[in-house]
Amino acid sequence: MMTMATGPRYRVPFRRRREGKTDYRHRAALIKSGVPRAVVRKSNKNVRVQFVNFTAKGDVVLASAVSTELEKLGWTGSGKSTPGAYLTGLLAGKRAKDKGVGEAVLDIGLREPTKGAVVFAALKGILDAGVEVPHSDKMLPAKDRLTGKHMREGTAAMFEGTKGKIGGAGNG
Repeated sequence: MMTMATGPRYRVPFRRRREGKTDYRHRAALIKSGVPRAVVRKSNKNVRVQFVNFTAKGDVVLASAVSTELEKLGWTGSGKSTPGAYLTGLLAGKRAKDKGVGEAVLDIGLREPTKGAVVFAALKGILDAGVEVPHSDKMLPAKDRLTGKHMREGTAAMFEGTKGKIGGAGNG
């Protein structure tokens, strides 16, 4: 049984903290950097990458991409897969670069940083688009995983075709 703290000195935590959605200490540290955040969020079916700037009135999204947009470019694979996340990061990075964003800090929310995770595949796409983000190379997925060679037949070719349409001439 959970007991509630009571009394005149008890302070109720912020709603998003109570719901387990926001780590305010981590968010404050990212905002203090003064550069836009590269926010990567993975759902059950998709990956969303947004470049967000903090203002006093609230966060402003500078550029974004969702893995569902890749279907228009010829990607029929999973949106939450490693290559799908890479392509989404590349697309968002290109859009951010066009808006004048040259650097960002990675914001993966409440996710535990795991070597080779989908959020780091999106980071690799952002890096290949030309946006500078502080990172450790050991966290990025292997090239074979990024291109989809571990997936079903034809995925690697579909990956290269979609990457070409995005304009990813980077070192990916």
